[in-house]
Amino acid sequence: MPRRTEILRLPMAAPDDVSALAAALEAGRLAPEAVVAVFAKTEGNGCVNDFTRPFAVHALRALFAPHLSEAALARIALVMSGGTEGGLSPHWLVVSVAEAAGPGPALAVGQARTPVLAAEDLGRRAQVRMVAAGVRAAMTEAGLAPDEVHYVQVKCPLLTSERIGAALARGAVPATRDTLKSMGLSRGASALGAALALGEVGEEAIPDAVAEAPSGLFARRCGASAGVELLDHEIVVMGMSPDWTGPLVIDHAVMADAIDVPPVAACLARLGLAGPGGFVDEAGRARLAAVLAKAEASSDGLIRGRRHTMLTDSDISSTRHARGFVAGALAGLTGMTDLFVSGGAEHQGPDGGGPVAVIARREG
Repeated sequence: MPRRTEILRLPMAAPDDVSALAAALEAGRLAPEAVVAVFAKTEGNGCVNDFTRPFAVHALRALFAPHLSEAALARIALVMSGGTEGGLSPHWLVVSVAEAAGPGPALAVGQARTPVLAAEDLGRRAQVRMVAAGVRAAMTEAGLAPDEVHYVQVKCPLLTSERIGAALARGAVPATRDTLKSMGLSRGASALGAALALGEVGEEAIPDAVAEAPSGLFARRCGASAGVELLDHEIVVMGMSPDWTGPLVIDHAVMADAIDVPPVAACLARLGLAGPGGFVDEAGRARLAAVLAKAEASSDGLIRGRRHTMLTDSDISSTRHARGFVAGALAGLTGMTDLFVSGGAEHQGPDGGGPVAVIARREG
């Protein structure tokens, strides 16, 4: 029996505000047993101590607990991305899958969880391999071949002082003792794991220490977000499959830098969403289900030859600057602010750029 994906994009008044989801459950718009993933942009700082992410996870688990067994609840990927700088709007993206008859191709979704990652493996080839195995498992669940995948979303762990201390106590050596740096190493290893599974890079090109990997080695179809709220990896793979049905379609683009919106405009045009000048008009916005993107400050401190200060601001992490900046560029193109823009694009697209995925409803 073919499967069908549905996505609800719902507002959030606070990290624990699940009222829009509760209303969807009450109205029958959302079946709890069909939910496979919930993405969210929460209004924290997106850094190590961003507890809006576990706060949101706690609220979601409390919402679904009366409807699902503990095992079924554990199957839902809860991908929280902190940071809504600039004009970004906090919101939920609820992804559900159910059996349904009908023609394809359509958006296909698969998800997987990895084993718990040892602190000393974070940022190393062991993490790359673990994520690659998880991506392959998610592709198998969705029935997707690597060339049918348009986006992989990975939620990965980070290192805290406690996790570092525990590793050192048992004689293990973490890749870093800097908790903030661990976020970037984890994101980078996760991205390279997705690239390995999708055939975008070969394992022989990946050094044991991800910190030593050249910036030119990157995934073109993966976004990774690190958080304190988990110890394993939650992986969601999205693509187009002839064996799936429904109105949703997905396409992707890669931004070469933080203002490189023409590839995104071309993606929107392929989906029939772009109006005059490449901008999404009102009719297109009504069909736009979700935009997922990565943002990163270029390591050379330049954007097209002009200096930026994202890397030299000692008060605010560069990931926060980049997130708000890229979100503004994409909001200007789409006319929307509830965009899933995540900061920190290590090995996710070229240096200073990043991958973008667009999910839309077919016209009519």
